[in-house]
Amino acid sequence: MVKAIVGANWGDEGKGKITDMLGQEADIIVRYQGGSNAGHTIINKYGKFALHLLPSGVFYDHTTSIIGNGVALNIPYLFQEIKSIVDRGVPAPKILVSDRAQIMMPYHILFDQYEEERLGGKSFGSTKSGIAPFYSDKYAKIGFQVSELFDEEVLKEKVNHVCEMKNILLEHMYHKPKIDSVELFNTLLKYRDMVKPYVCDVAAYLHQALQEDKNILLEGQLGALKDPDFGIYPMVTSSSTLASYGAIGAGIPAYEIKKVVAVAKAYSSAVGAGEFVSEIFGEEADELRKRGGDGGEFGATTGRPRRMGWFDAVATRYGCRMQGATEVALTVLDVLGYLKELPICVGYEIDGVITKDFPTTVKLAKAKPVYEILPGWMEEIRGITKYEELPKNCRKYIEFIEKELEVPITMISNGPGREEIIFRNK
Repeated sequence: MVKAIVGANWGDEGKGKITDMLGQEADIIVRYQGGSNAGHTIINKYGKFALHLLPSGVFYDHTTSIIGNGVALNIPYLFQEIKSIVDRGVPAPKILVSDRAQIMMPYHILFDQYEEERLGGKSFGSTKSGIAPFYSDKYAKIGFQVSELFDEEVLKEKVNHVCEMKNILLEHMYHKPKIDSVELFNTLLKYRDMVKPYVCDVAAYLHQALQEDKNILLEGQLGALKDPDFGIYPMVTSSSTLASYGAIGAGIPAYEIKKVVAVAKAYSSAVGAGEFVSEIFGEEADELRKRGGDGGEFGATTGRPRRMGWFDAVATRYGCRMQGATEVALTVLDVLGYLKELPICVGYEIDGVITKDFPTTVKLAKAKPVYEILPGWMEEIRGITKYEELPKNCRKYIEFIEKELEVPITMISNGPGREEIIFRNK
């Protein structure tokens, strides 16, 4: 069976923990899009880790971790990440890399930095990991597929062709040093030697796994609101963050995805620029940021302070719908125990009209939050393992959100550890 784990919002929902936990039941875990531009924080018996390219299931010795064809594959970064976990006592994970994955080139990262620099105050808040230039090249058909590393003649010709194009931009638009094509070709040969033992026809491998009725987890990066089609465009990422893209980014039939777990925080947070209707500021935001997550709300990749807000039912319902969520995992609920009152954004006021539908970005920029205030529970809930034992106001908060989302909340995370989770029978 195939299950997808995806974000309902802007990313930063705690998907890493949920994937890590559900990895116990999985045979195969697939990263199917994105690159090293966003991280998942995981806490387990080996310690605390921020993973960026590796799937969150690498800590189990019974799983195979796959980098799918939809991923922006930064080869040296991947191997640095493998080494970083093995050096801390984690058994060497079983990794497969799709022969159709495309390679994050060193110049993609430079172009990302140069463009943000050029845009100045009008930048997109990029993590400068090379993601937009990478996907631009992929769809302009001048990217490098892993399979191309193994034909030196074809590779050399393509390197020369691409360098000609890139060097015109570097010289005349960015006024930066040109790319040395010989040096780049030799770098790619090193990449080939690094990745060679792991390369696999992943689509064929997964086809066989489905025939054998294996449990496959698809792990998404970021969340629905960062999708280039259905997110807060243009302040989005450059690959589809939706569960349905998992079929393409892994190489399986769409009808095989039977369950979609959308992960949502019990409050809102976001890294980077873009519209954020329920955002809060000042001391109120600082207090929530300080208490949030594990050690505070700061980006796993950038270390940037996350933007904070109250739970946005409009955005989350939309995110769940676009993800095709069959269930919801609500995370970091334990953080909210200090609050006397809990605002929930239940509508947007746009030009004097209240809507419960998530609009396009132009209208979103005018939206003001419409709140419903629920009473807080004012006590610590970490350590509680049964739903019935949660404080009454805490259960009311969960059930109110569930009604707004129109999707059952089946898991409630009440702490950063793998086991700190409450399962609800729905």
